[in-house]
Amino acid sequence: MSDQMPNVQPQFLTVGEGEAAREIAMLVRPAQAGNNAPTLVWLSGYRSDMCGTKALELDGLAGELGTACIRLDYSGHGLSGGSFRDGTISRWLEEALAVIRHVAPDRVILVGSSMGGWIALRLAQELARQDGPKFAGPKLEGPKLEGMVLIAPAPDFTSELIEPNLTAKERKSLAERGYFEERSQYSPEPDIYTRALIEDGRKNRVLDGMIETGCPVHILQGMKDPDVPHAHAMKLVEHLPADDVVLTFIRDGDHRLSRPSDIALILSAVKGIIRTSMAG
Repeated sequence: MSDQMPNVQPQFLTVGEGEAAREIAMLVRPAQAGNNAPTLVWLSGYRSDMCGTKALELDGLAGELGTACIRLDYSGHGLSGGSFRDGTISRWLEEALAVIRHVAPDRVILVGSSMGGWIALRLAQELARQDGPKFAGPKLEGPKLEGMVLIAPAPDFTSELIEPNLTAKERKSLAERGYFEERSQYSPEPDIYTRALIEDGRKNRVLDGMIETGCPVHILQGMKDPDVPHAHAMKLVEHLPADDVVLTFIRDGDHRLSRPSDIALILSAVKGIIRTSMAG
């Protein structure tokens, strides 16, 4: 299809300094000439990458509409450098912010899946800081946030969903080894959760007060999600009292929401946010 990106090579951006430096891979689709819609930014989930089903579908939509689209792999994911075990919400947030600042769109719509939903909410907070985000140095103008689409969002999942359910064996592993492993439904390799991820997660909590994104938010949540209970999406809505929020429950939806019917709902939500931004 002509709207897919043939043979586009990823670009790499160095984020961090010294031993913390890592090469972050990104795929950037430019807007078609004359198209002034907001740039779509894809934020993947834990252990997902920028070439997953939903990411490719979003990029395909950008191709059809002529809008710009940014995708990136967090460190330790996909094509990016760095160790997965070094990953924390702060670190992955820093990378997403660095990529957005590097590409420098005027306006953005954040599309976050699972953990990417948490990073999207933290990005909204960072972009709203008057003195410029702390990661990027002082007084840096950021893009205007025009909207968010959050797919099975998992804000605060470390403290809300993992910590309360730790077994004695997992607690012992965290204390002695600094991580624990859990069988993954999506990969033959186990999921690894580190003590650093969990401790850093507490510093990045968003469900501990009111979240003001200043833009419309559309949340899509499966009701048969084994990873993020749909009550978690309802809790998130309670913390967004100032925003225009739409919550779509998909009765038979799982966590991935990658079936054709799910993708159609996601893309429809993105188009709705684009329309709202262009009408404003």
